[in-house]
Order: sequence, then structure tokens, then C-alpha cells
Amino acid sequence: MDQQIINLYDEYTHKPLTRNDFMKRLVVLTGSTAAALAILPLLENNYAKAMATPADDLFTEYITYPSVSGEPMKAYVARPKKEAKYGTVIVIHENRGLNAHIEDVARRAATAGFLAIAPNALAPLGGTPAVEDEARTLFTKLNQDETKQNFINIFQYLKTRKDSNGKYGCVGFCWGGGMANTLAVSVPELKAAVAFYGRQAAATDVPKIKGAVQLHYASLDERINAGIAAYEAALKENKITYELYMYEGVNHAFHNDTAGQRYNADAAKLAWGRTIEFFNKYLK
Repeated sequence: MDQQIINLYDEYTHKPLTRNDFMKRLVVLTGSTAAALAILPLLENNYAKAMATPADDLFTEYITYPSVSGEPMKAYVARPKKEAKYGTVIVIHENRGLNAHIEDVARRAATAGFLAIAPNALAPLGGTPAVEDEARTLFTKLNQDETKQNFINIFQYLKTRKDSNGKYGCVGFCWGGGMANTLAVSVPELKAAVAFYGRQAAATDVPKIKGAVQLHYASLDERINAGIAAYEAALKENKITYELYMYEGVNHAFHNDTAGQRYNADAAKLAWGRTIEFFNKYLK
């Protein structure tokens, strides 16, 4: 697929670009309305492709914990069925809220032997809408400071769980990758933070990081990659333990197997394997 089309879709999903304007520009790039409509399903997320990881051998549940606003935060939980204390991973969604794909990612972490908890940033606003465009609109209404605190609050909740070993990590994707970097500088007890193509923490905040950081980037993701150099320089200067991987020839959202043309199976498998290896090192 023409990279200009993928870049346009990335702009649409991350910047204040209306669907009308997006479609007009897509028609120009594809040559006709019919061609634009034909290519659209290859770009948009298809959550029917999620749920690849069975829950048969897992314990799963939905839980709530307090938010800043008073509305309950909601989260999906998955872990092995055996009652034990597990290394704990917070799974952080993209800018669409908690959906079937992220719940599947939580089950993947659980299958690897972790207690996985995936909070829904949109819970205080009523949860994740079925229509993706509506979720994007809701994201613009979030109070960012409150949202950050709502994710920090999960660590207080985790202290009440008998199935957590008290070693905490997080993994986030896109918006969630940015939140993973934010938690790395905001939560001293966080031992491992993994960010997939996420906004970097400010260089001035990097000295606050106490745990290890693993970063996954797509070589074609110019928007996010613009912040790599300053972040990596600050990590080195402050002697933070980190790993940085660049996946050549792939796009933003390459790990999301519901993301159509942007998904890259080889890069996704390699990056997830590195993620689990990282968590095994720091959380078990």
C-alpha cells in the first residue's frame, strides 16, 4: 500500500482531522471515491480478528478501582488459573480504549505466566464505544492529569491482590506507549516499562526513572520517531537501563493484529518475544 495513504490514516487517528477531511484526502490519493471506500477496510482496525488467545487455561475477570473523579475505573484481568503470586503487568491500550485486541494482549501476558491488568482510560466517560470514531472523540475529552493519576492508582489497587508478587511492569501501545513512559517516570516501584511506538518522556523527567525501559519503534513512523534521539540521550546520560529496538520497513501499530495493512507479523512476534523476555528478567 502507498505509504502516503498509511501516513494519512496515521494523521487521521492521532490528530484533530475530521472523517470528512480524511475521506476527501483519501479520495485524492486513491483517485476515486470507490477506490477510497475499497481501501478503507484495509486501514481500519477489525476487532473480529482479535481473541486469538484462548482463556480456557486462564483465570479472567473484570474489576474496578477508584478514579480521581469518583467514577470507577474498570480493568480486565487475566492470569494463570493456579492460585499463586505472579509478576504483574499493566497492559495499556491505544487511543481507542480497552477493546478485544488489548484484552487478547493481556491474555498473552497471562499465558506467559503473568498477572495482567488492562485498565480502561475511558471508564470515567462511560467506557469504550462500539464505534471507533466515537472512542477517538471521547479521548479528546479526557483530563490528561486525571487520566495519568488514574493509571498511577492501579498500583495501590495491586497491593490488595493476593495473586501479585509485588513486582510491577507495564506495556503500552501508541497512546499506551506514551503512558508507559509516563509511568516509568512517575512510579518509583515500577521495575520494567515497555513502550511500543509511544510518545517519549521529557528528557528532564528521565532522572526519575528507577526501573528498566524497553522501547519498540517502527522505522516508517516519522511522527513518533522524531522524539527518539533526545529520549535516548537522556537515558544514557542518566545511566538508565534500557533497550531500544527499531523495526525496519514497518509502520506505527505493527504489533496490532487487528490493524490491517499496518500489522507486521514478523516484527510483532519478535517484539513480543523481547517483551516477555524482559518481563521474565525483571518481574519474576
